[in-house]
Amino acid sequence: MNAIQPRMGLVAGLMTCSALAAALLASSPAQAQVQQSGKTLPLALAQEAAQEAVRQCEASGYRVSASVVDVAGVERVFLRGDHSTIHTRETAFKKAYTVATLGPIFGATTSSALTERISKTPTGPALVTVSNIILLAGGVALRSGDETLAAIGVGGAPGGALDESCAQAGVAKVQERLNALGR
Repeated sequence: MNAIQPRMGLVAGLMTCSALAAALLASSPAQAQVQQSGKTLPLALAQEAAQEAVRQCEASGYRVSASVVDVAGVERVFLRGDHSTIHTRETAFKKAYTVATLGPIFGATTSSALTERISKTPTGPALVTVSNIILLAGGVALRSGDETLAAIGVGGAPGGALDESCAQAGVAKVQERLNALGR
């Protein structure tokens, strides 16, 4: 093996990432990650959604954490449920971050749907190399009309579908008030 071979692997990896970025830009509307309406998720609604998600999971015996992340990728709320393990912080955040930042590009409102769509794209696997992206069920968009304002991620239940169910409960708790934003 000579010194050029490792560099060729790096070049191939960079080309794959560049191809992915080009494909994403070509296939997405320009406003995908930029709020056009000026609506933001009020902190009180973010807190309430996270509390309901944790409550719903705890009622089923699951010790979870919940994170709410806005479309700029900034965590607005984090709640660590009683007795949840340390790794739930990271998974909850990454699930919310993934839906908030990539969901609008791929037209997905849950991380399970997003994972399904990305798995069918040839360059999809390269996305897991992007910081804070995790392709696991458990994240759900918080939307006002057709616009994603943020996403909630839940981590810690024994399976992503259970996390996502709790996240859905959090969204349902505040959805009517989300719909009323900016009317």
